[in-house]
Amino acid sequence: MRKKRIMVIGPTNCGKSTLVNALNDEMRPIRKTQNLIYGKHTIDVPGSYIENTWMYKYVISAMQDASHVLILVDQSKAGAVYSPGFAKVFRCPVIGVITKVDVRPENEGFCIKQLQSIGAADPYFKISVQEAIGIHALKECLFEKKDR
Repeated sequence: MRKKRIMVIGPTNCGKSTLVNALNDEMRPIRKTQNLIYGKHTIDVPGSYIENTWMYKYVISAMQDASHVLILVDQSKAGAVYSPGFAKVFRCPVIGVITKVDVRPENEGFCIKQLQSIGAADPYFKISVQEAIGIHALKECLFEKKDR
């Protein structure tokens, strides 16, 4: 049986790779790629897979290896990226994550509405890897559940 990993999904430049490094306790250089990257605990999905709806089938296929799916929305940019109900296609738990919460706090309400629209259930994790906000709570939630 293959190891189940945490799938991290989000648009380009929303902080996916930085979050993946934090979840894997690694400091890999951040680079753009068009490939899924399997880490120690994660599957890093390139932003282009989300930004092009015809690529959703690849995300859904890769979900077979996921214990959880993290859907990221970037608080520093107010823009809808996901299709309504997007989170409903996943059979594993989906967790909504708002990234870059230290930037543009006025966008928090928009981010929450976006997560609700795509079907990610509350509670949402509000994080900033750069400022070390919310990472500990997210790791505790993910790895505590994986260990059960």
